[in-house]
Amino acid sequence: MEYKSRCFPKSAGVPSFSSFEFSPRQRDYALLIPVINEGSRILNELRRAKEFSLSIYADIILLDGGSTDGSTQPEVLVPLHVNSLLVITDEGRQGAAFRMGFFWALERGYLGFITVDGNNKDSIEDTVKFIDRLSEGYDYIQGSRFLKDGRDIRTPLFRKLSIRLIHAPVISFAAGYHFTDTTNAFRGYSRRYLTHEKVQPLRDIFTGYELLDYLSVRASQIGLKVTETGVTRTYPPGGKVPTKIRFGKDHFLLLRDLVRTVAGYYNPTKKD
Repeated sequence: MEYKSRCFPKSAGVPSFSSFEFSPRQRDYALLIPVINEGSRILNELRRAKEFSLSIYADIILLDGGSTDGSTQPEVLVPLHVNSLLVITDEGRQGAAFRMGFFWALERGYLGFITVDGNNKDSIEDTVKFIDRLSEGYDYIQGSRFLKDGRDIRTPLFRKLSIRLIHAPVISFAAGYHFTDTTNAFRGYSRRYLTHEKVQPLRDIFTGYELLDYLSVRASQIGLKVTETGVTRTYPPGGKVPTKIRFGKDHFLLLRDLVRTVAGYYNPTKKD
């Protein structure tokens, strides 16, 4: 199997990574999916994307944090219409993976970017909704399971209460816009938003989950156009909930990041 590969050394705000381009850029929009050892979950998600022909609307790009389960092998991904695979070779968690993806996709010239988790909990077929909103001129689109046209299926009660009573109200306060599902990573971003001098997402300060909080509030703070769109988020019936958030320590970090976001800690300064 032939494909174009390239190694990117660590640079300011961007971790070191390798890219594997199975096809050249074909669409104006990139669907960025962070994964690490998601196994059958990401493969089932990609099968759904193929079923709904999403590759005719957006190039599907996987952001791999270092999977070792065989789910991101080229011979597995290419038949599922994955356009490219990026593999981080540096430290960092979700924030580093997104910085890798944003940098690479911006360099490739995409007009808009949709992100969605790779654990098959989200209605990936709703990607088209985000593309529609981006084409209408919105700069930030938050996917929400709690809107009338969204669906919330088996969200654990603790998570639901945390979102509805703490996270969403706090983020909405900081943003000056009423959001309903602020921990949901199913989102859309315009090129204008990610390249705005008052945003600067490509900074080493974003290593974990803080980048999602920051990007939730910054668009409306600087006067860009924001909205929500309904999506479906489904948790499996029984068994372990698929998540990379570790109980205890990660919940403390999430709360810390939320406080810092409200306080403007992540806003760019002149020295940035």
